[in-house]
Amino acid sequence: MGSILQVKNIETLYYDIIKALRGISLDIQEGTISVVLGGNGAGKSTTLKTIMGLLEDQPDKGTIEFMGRRIDGMDAEDIVNLGIAMVPEGREVFPELTVMENLKMGAYTRKDKKGVQEDQDRVIRYFPILKERASQQAGYLSGGEQQMLAMGRALMTRPKLLMLDEPSLGLSPILVREIFEIIKTINQEGTTILLVEQNARMALSVAHFGYVLETGRIVLANTPQNLMEDEDVKEFYLGIKSEVSGKGYQRWRRKKRWR
Repeated sequence: MGSILQVKNIETLYYDIIKALRGISLDIQEGTISVVLGGNGAGKSTTLKTIMGLLEDQPDKGTIEFMGRRIDGMDAEDIVNLGIAMVPEGREVFPELTVMENLKMGAYTRKDKKGVQEDQDRVIRYFPILKERASQQAGYLSGGEQQMLAMGRALMTRPKLLMLDEPSLGLSPILVREIFEIIKTINQEGTTILLVEQNARMALSVAHFGYVLETGRIVLANTPQNLMEDEDVKEFYLGIKSEVSGKGYQRWRRKKRWR
């Protein structure tokens, strides 16, 4: 199928002083789920926001291509119209609007009424609870329901690439499993997904390829199976103790690939 998104050596400044991203490169293959893992402050959300054009005058260096077209420097609205949608960390639904009004906001630029109805039906099929809550204000939904609504609203743009920022954040284990099953289904039905997630075990279980991000740099890029077999990933992301107890972090920092 080939690449749908190519991020090449992008650098993004934080408050014009500190480099939040230091030469990030991603190659997202069409039809796949790719995951970016990393701790707090690693630059995961900044990466998605840079791709989405949500940071003013960013990136400072590097290029971003979507379906062969340069999009770095474009406005977020134009990027959405090209076929990228993002579900931000914290969901950011419109709390005073109803569930159905939130979904309609996702399709506000579309003129194809039949297609909009088809996508609304598809969202309801993924998230049946939204039909039950259709007339309820979004601010009164539970955290899991708001996550479903945020994903549904993004899908109403009919994206070719869906970017998800920490979809499991604050959810119960049961809801996390449910959300990830839906992510798999969305992908199987043709949408490419770029997923930022701290729940490494769950993310790697659905992904086709994974990246590990540390302090603004990609330090590992491999298949989920190989990442899950990496000693450092086991210890720091999967919670499996290293055989070298107490020395893992020093070993992590000393490795040449992390420099």
